Amino acid sequence: MFTSQTSMQTSSFQDSIDVEEKDIDYDNEDIGYNQKIQLNCYYTIYLYQGTRSEAAADGNVAWSQRRTDSTASTSQEDFSLTLVDSSLPSEAEPELRCYISRRLSKGALLGGMGNIATVELSVPEAAVGCYCCLVEQERSPEQPDAEANGYVICLMGGSEKGLNLFRLELDKYVQGLQSSLQTPELVNLENEIRPYLSRWYEESVMHIHRVVQMAQGSICFLLHAALSHKHVEVTNADDRTKADVARFIRAASLQGLVQEDMCKTISQEALTDLIVDCSTSPPMLSNTVSNRFCDDWIQAFLKAAERCNPFLLRQILENFKLKAIQDMNSLKRFIRQAESSHYALFRCCQFLQSCGNGDVLIQNARAEHRDMPEACSIIHVLDEFLSEQRAQG
Repeated sequence: MFTSQTSMQTSSFQDSIDVEEKDIDYDNEDIGYNQKIQLNCYYTIYLYQGTRSEAAADGNVAWSQRRTDSTASTSQEDFSLTLVDSSLPSEAEPELRCYISRRLSKGALLGGMGNIATVELSVPEAAVGCYCCLVEQERSPEQPDAEANGYVICLMGGSEKGLNLFRLELDKYVQGLQSSLQTPELVNLENEIRPYLSRWYEESVMHIHRVVQMAQGSICFLLHAALSHKHVEVTNADDRTKADVARFIRAASLQGLVQEDMCKTISQEALTDLIVDCSTSPPMLSNTVSNRFCDDWIQAFLKAAERCNPFLLRQILENFKLKAIQDMNSLKRFIRQAESSHYALFRCCQFLQSCGNGDVLIQNARAEHRDMPEACSIIHVLDEFLSEQRAQG
């Protein structure tokens, strides 16, 4: 019975790390990336205005011609869209504007909430993933009931499925533009807003790829640190590299998937930080810890990085976390059973030995069951078993 279970577990693990080999069509088409064609990325920003505020805005000479050429309104004239800036081909921008107008008229774009869909445009890709978000301007305290005005920001590239993997990053990136959009007539368009929007793909999508390229085979140590809630310190590096590593650790960790107080408990128990010294290439890592589970994912990450596919890298990272969560749930079930069955305790030991992630699972189980005496005694036995296994090599 146990042999069959171990075989199923191994097969499930292999399915997770083999995504880049068996899902070639998914990689190139559904996620929206073809390694033979350079991925094109676009952005567009529109001024969004309610009709009651339109009259006041019409008096501005600087934008009057732009409104004449590139303003769209619904038949009810309850809002207008005015093009502010775009990197789309001229023939594709009106198509996008019509799409955004339809979404707004249906109430499908809410302030501060990103929306991702597939849009057909006159671009080489024909259909691209489009992230769009309505960023509302701050209302004056003297006019709390004034029409909600703001800007619609659209980021396009890859596919809908690919962009959905980076929804949180895209939300945060657009929020970073909030203060810049409060200036009158966007006087900072050329020096601040346009360069910021032009970097959306590099900053919001490519960070995982940059970290894997930098770490190479040492990526297993970063993965283990993320699962272990271990602090990672990056030295002798620029701000971008430090931010990339921090974002990679957050993306690979189980924060949000396990109890927050459990994460804090484990983090406080960590005796040393993982040090990443970027004074050399590849960087030197100190206080490194890994296990067979993390080591087994190295090649999956490196192969995807070689193909320069950030969407596939993110999918592999999500599979990595999913497998870790599945193993945690399996161990919790075995621990509950072991409270009344010696055979279940034996199965716990066998499971920890075969999964290759026993140290992380025990660490998390100890934190989660710290107020349960019976479970703690079982975890203590399992911890001793793992220590004996490590001593035996």
